[in-house]
Amino acid sequence: MTDSNQNILGKPLTGWRLRLYTVIFEADTRAGRLFDQWLIALILTSIVVVVVDSVQSIDSTHHSIFLWLEWLFTLAFTVEYVARLVCVRHPLRYALSFYGVIDLLALLPTYVALLVPEVQALIDVRVLRLLRVFRIFKLTAYVAEYQSLGHALNASRRKILVFLSAVLMIVLVMGTLMYVVEGPNNGFTNIPTSVYWAITTMTTVGFGDITPKTDLGRLISSAMMLLGWGTLAVPTGIVTAEMTARRISTAPTTRTCQECLTEGHLAQASFCFHCGAQLPSYINDAPERSAQD
Repeated sequence: MTDSNQNILGKPLTGWRLRLYTVIFEADTRAGRLFDQWLIALILTSIVVVVVDSVQSIDSTHHSIFLWLEWLFTLAFTVEYVARLVCVRHPLRYALSFYGVIDLLALLPTYVALLVPEVQALIDVRVLRLLRVFRIFKLTAYVAEYQSLGHALNASRRKILVFLSAVLMIVLVMGTLMYVVEGPNNGFTNIPTSVYWAITTMTTVGFGDITPKTDLGRLISSAMMLLGWGTLAVPTGIVTAEMTARRISTAPTTRTCQECLTEGHLAQASFCFHCGAQLPSYINDAPERSAQD
C-alpha cells in the first residue's frame, strides 16, 4: 500500500491497541474466545437479574443485592464499551453502529437514573429498567450463528421483500373479497378490519374475534388457512438456502476490518471485501484442523 493510501485509510493499529482489538473483535483466537464466553455469561446473568428484579416480592427483600449487582454489570459493560472505542480506528463510526447503540443502551438506564433523579417524574423508573433487556442483543455480536443468520437475511432481503409484497397483495384482495361476501352484519365492518382477519387467518393464528358466517365465506377462509401453511414455509426456505450456499462457498471467520468493522473475512484475505482497506495479518491460535476440513 502506498503512503498516500495509508494517509487516506489511516495507519494500521499497532501495539496494545491491536492486541486489544484482536481479543475483543476476533473470536478465532484463544483470548478472543475466552473474552466472548465470559461476556456471554455476564450478559445472561444480567438479564436474569433484570427478570427476577421485576418480581416485587423478591425485590422488596433483596433490593440492595440487586442494586449492587446492577452497578457491577453496568461498570463491567462500561469498561467493555470504552475498550471498544479505544481500540477501533474510528470510534464514532462504531458508536453509531448497531452494536455500538446496543452497547450504549446497556449502560444508559443506570446512569440516567443516578445522574438525573428528576427523570422519575417524567418516566416511570420501570421503563428505564426494561431498557436493560436490550443487553440480550449484545449476544448477537459474540455468537457466530447469529451473525451467520444475519448475513443470510441480508443476502436474501430482495427475495423476502418480493415475497412479502406478494403476501400483502393476497391479504388485501382476500380481505376485500370477504368484506363483500360477509359484510358489516357479520363483523367485517370495513376493508382494514377484513384485511386484519385475512392476516390472522393466513398466519394460522385465528383469534376468533371475527369469523365468517356464510358458506362462501367459510370456503374462502378454508382456502386462506391452507394457503397459509405453504406461505409460512417460503421465507424459511429462502433463508435456509442462502445459509447453505454461504456455508459451502466460504469458510467464514470472525476476522474484522479495522476500517469499517465488517466481519467474516477469509483467513487468507489481504483486503476488506466491503471497503477495500488492507487487513492486518491474521492470527489464529485455534486448534489445527485436518486437511479434509
